Amino acid sequence: MSTLDVFLLGTVDLASAMELQERLRADVAAGTGSRGAILLCEHPPCVTIGRDGSFADVLVEREELTARRMDVRWLNRGGGTFVHLPGQLAVYTILPLERMGMGLLQFRTALEKTLIATAADLKVPAERASDSPGALCRCGQFAFIGAAVRDWVSHGGMFINVSLPQEALDLIRWTHTETRVTTLAAQRTRPTAMSTVRESLARNLATALGSDSYHVYTGHPFLHRTTQKVYVYA
Repeated sequence: MSTLDVFLLGTVDLASAMELQERLRADVAAGTGSRGAILLCEHPPCVTIGRDGSFADVLVEREELTARRMDVRWLNRGGGTFVHLPGQLAVYTILPLERMGMGLLQFRTALEKTLIATAADLKVPAERASDSPGALCRCGQFAFIGAAVRDWVSHGGMFINVSLPQEALDLIRWTHTETRVTTLAAQRTRPTAMSTVRESLARNLATALGSDSYHVYTGHPFLHRTTQKVYVYA
């Protein structure tokens, strides 16, 4: 893969991000967007449930989610139940795996290597998480893989907890093991800039995917944002 296109979208509501992702996935599958794309963004507060999750993973009553203005959405992706809100980096990988000569195991390994290398750039020793795909550090699991493949084009991707309040992490059961869930900022015991994580992630992902280089763009011409009121964590 010669060049990787990375799009920085800022904070985007989940529905708009999913709509853009599906349009790009269809274009790549049809051969009209053969290089694929990486979307980096943050989401307003919400909960998503993947193929390995269920509503039983939500540990609070529906009324509390409503009070926090948090929608729950089931997605056709790998992984379990995740909380999303600003302070978490969502990484959507829309890639033509077959044309790249990359199998499913190779793809997952590339995502894991990306997470571990990004943590290393922040002086956080990390390793792959075997029970719940993602990456672990000393304080717990800080990143989760929730990817899927359709027509040999990947979608979904990775979610990195950079700096989230503990009360948000405690809203759901992230894994079905005793592994604690944490953030990069908690492990580093200092503020961690999202811009630093984005830059490291893009560079390491390009390397893991075998790209010669990567181009970074702000926004995307096909992105149509919507606005919503959100709950603000103290």
